Amino acid sequence: METNIFQNDIFGFIKPLVDVHTMGIFTISNLLRDCGYKTLIAEDDVAEAVENIHKLNNYSLVKKWILDNHINRLGFSYRLDPKEGCDYFMSLYEHLKGDRMMREDGGPLKEISFAGLPDTCEMISAKTNKEVLIFKGNETPVESLRKYKVPENILPPSLINDNPYDNMRWDFAKQLIASERYKLELPLDHLGYPECGKDNDSFVARLEYAIKKHTLPIIRTHSGPYNPNRLEALKEYNSWCRTLAQSQLLDVLSIGSSQLTQAHFGENWDGLPNGGGVPVNSEMEYRIIKENAKPMLVRTYSGTKDVPTLARIHEKALNISWHALSFWWFDELDGRGHNSLLENLREHFDAIRYIVTTGKPVEPNVPHHFAFRGSDDISYIISGYLAAKACKKLGVKHLILQNMLNTPKYTWGVQDLAKGRTLLKLVRGLEDKNFKVSLQSRAGLDYFAPDLEYAKVQLAAVTCLMDDIEPENYDSPEIIHVVNYCEAVRLATPPIIKESIQITLNALKEYRIARAMGKVPNMKYDRDVMERTDVLYSEAQSAIELLERNIPNLYTPEGFYKVFNEGFLPVPYLMDQNRKFKKATQYHTAIKNGGISVIDENGDIFNTIKRYKSIISKMN
Repeated sequence: METNIFQNDIFGFIKPLVDVHTMGIFTISNLLRDCGYKTLIAEDDVAEAVENIHKLNNYSLVKKWILDNHINRLGFSYRLDPKEGCDYFMSLYEHLKGDRMMREDGGPLKEISFAGLPDTCEMISAKTNKEVLIFKGNETPVESLRKYKVPENILPPSLINDNPYDNMRWDFAKQLIASERYKLELPLDHLGYPECGKDNDSFVARLEYAIKKHTLPIIRTHSGPYNPNRLEALKEYNSWCRTLAQSQLLDVLSIGSSQLTQAHFGENWDGLPNGGGVPVNSEMEYRIIKENAKPMLVRTYSGTKDVPTLARIHEKALNISWHALSFWWFDELDGRGHNSLLENLREHFDAIRYIVTTGKPVEPNVPHHFAFRGSDDISYIISGYLAAKACKKLGVKHLILQNMLNTPKYTWGVQDLAKGRTLLKLVRGLEDKNFKVSLQSRAGLDYFAPDLEYAKVQLAAVTCLMDDIEPENYDSPEIIHVVNYCEAVRLATPPIIKESIQITLNALKEYRIARAMGKVPNMKYDRDVMERTDVLYSEAQSAIELLERNIPNLYTPEGFYKVFNEGFLPVPYLMDQNRKFKKATQYHTAIKNGGISVIDENGDIFNTIKRYKSIISKMN
């Protein structure tokens, strides 16, 4: 295949519709656009066509997309089952080869690349005689661009990260993993309160006990097996629950529910594609999981429709530890559901009104979804604040503030600290005697490399980053969502989940000791982080004030809809194929000084206040 790259080359990226993992496609598309290349991401009809390329007209649809857009470099992504991924890709690849679509056969395509799990990559590489460019997920942004033969002189300088803080954390984490001391880490004392493991157990009771005993953080992780046989998958997951419960390392079991559970709970699933996850489809199945999980607390995703109804089911069947709601997301915007945006927002506000009657905490599962779609750091912060304040106005007493780090994964650590501190400061400003905030930190969704030993070091390094948000507060973060180190390779089994928790707990403990001994810096007083935080806080606070003054009934479904529809929270990589939200996608973003900023037509940072005032002047 021809591999020389030219500035007029056009990249097209495609993935089967059943795979909801879009971060990798958005990331590489963003990077290539920053280098000046045109990129396109396949719309849903094309993505659905590659799931059954042999079906009448499906290949023609994919071919038409390639030809109409003059695509000459095609990228394919699939992050689920390796055999399925290989089958999907090879079916398309063989059609393209047979149709003489490759450049060497007189066609338009110079190159085809595949990104996915290592096992999938190896199968495809073997089947194609290494003619396909492979991305296993452990590539840095610069390495990915170099694989595409992007010239050195147009690589964004800010991607070549030689940040001393990130290097320091890496060296610390590498030594910790090499010592294997983490394998001796024991469970924290979290189970000594009267309600523990009983039907009236609660997150608040466990949190208060851990605070009293000085044994924070509360540990949560998200997991679930993949098995095409629904009943076997449930049986296996319940076995996992019992194993994890016995370890006493995990406080909050987060059910990795399937897309079918979220979109079609209680319905007939015959003929519907299973994208992986725990296929729960009845209240009884939830109750069985809850019983097998004791003394762990349990949480799960909200649904993509009937959100208030599912909130009631989760409360009744799971005694859910807290409710996680996505507000703008899991609907028509991201293809995870069929609710319109306004309908989704209305259901979420109705669900919160019900949740308030239960006294349970609420987790707005919001900011990182904007970041996934190319949003800037200020919008990440503002979206989190808006969701938090809406919860307070609706009567929520306890908010779980999720802060996803490494999103995108090429963000510098000092910028992650500034983002986290700014969001936390703004939301903590809402606290009073009737409203408490618990910080929940976690690693980024696409952060981990497929090299498992390397990923262990990454897990330890990001744990240090979590602790540096409030380095002198040993009760922060109150909750850590442990992302298992094998995520880029395969689903986490109980042994890997337990090892991931041990790495996290040991890294947190040893890093605090090292700081106290002066072996690592106290990042509370780092000048760069302080200056970045001041800039972000001032800009975010002023932007929020503009919204509150100019958006009628801001903290309502209609207000949130208007904020999105008018483009205040830009999402340049939203897959908005019908151009319904063209104002939301009109702005471009780029990495600047280790963070993500909105840029103008000259590539310079577009100040948020200036941008907001421009939007407001054009509103009806």
